[in-house]
Amino acid sequence: MHDMLAEAIAPAATPAADAEGQLVRLSQTRPGDAGVIVDVRAESHPGDHGVGLEELQRRLLEFGFVEGAELEVLHEGAIRRDPIAVRLDNMRIALRRRDAEDVWVLLARGPTRRAQ
Repeated sequence: MHDMLAEAIAPAATPAADAEGQLVRLSQTRPGDAGVIVDVRAESHPGDHGVGLEELQRRLLEFGFVEGAELEVLHEGAIRRDPIAVRLDNMRIALRRRDAEDVWVLLARGPTRRAQ
């Protein structure tokens, strides 16, 4: 059921977006995935984050999860793949997967790893 809700609230996938890459929630990514943030909407699972949805969205935006920011998934935890570590522009940030559900990313196609 949650997947059906995700499809209902997902930004409209256009043929142009499909040609560029895949539109996914940050929580669905794996290490090595890279792309660009297209939307941040704190609206999934109210109450599961420990803070209100408006506060969560404010925090994500303050961390730099903004439209157009480039990111790469660097690492995921050993237990239930949580938390995840991402490179966001030139910063490294760790966040819980349930918080990452509210960040929509357009994944790049082809090799995505940047030189260290």
